[in-house]
Amino acid sequence: QVQLVESGGGLVQPGGSLRLSCAASGSRVSLYTVGWYRQAPGQQRELVSAITRRGDQSYADSVKGRSTISRDIAKNTVYLQMNSLRPEDTAVYYCNARTFGINVWGQGTQVTVSS
Repeated sequence: QVQLVESGGGLVQPGGSLRLSCAASGSRVSLYTVGWYRQAPGQQRELVSAITRRGDQSYADSVKGRSTISRDIAKNTVYLQMNSLRPEDTAVYYCNARTFGINVWGQGTQVTVSS
């Protein structure tokens, strides 16, 4: 079973950038659709971006043009590069890996966008 560990969150000023990492162990990340989700206080968890086993990428409208999801097979890691960050991007960001009968979450990493 795959395990996921997120990192890269932190405090950043509006307009800044962060790169989130989702390091996988126990299985190859390329066997899964891997998604980045976020949850702000009092809000439902929402899908931000995903990359399929084939490498197809998708983005929520709220981050499209500002974010890039990528995958490093050698490092078994999925990244989310976020640019032009806004206060409304503040949330806990979670990594998720899913395939047939498997749905695994990481512990999350906090992103705070504030001046």
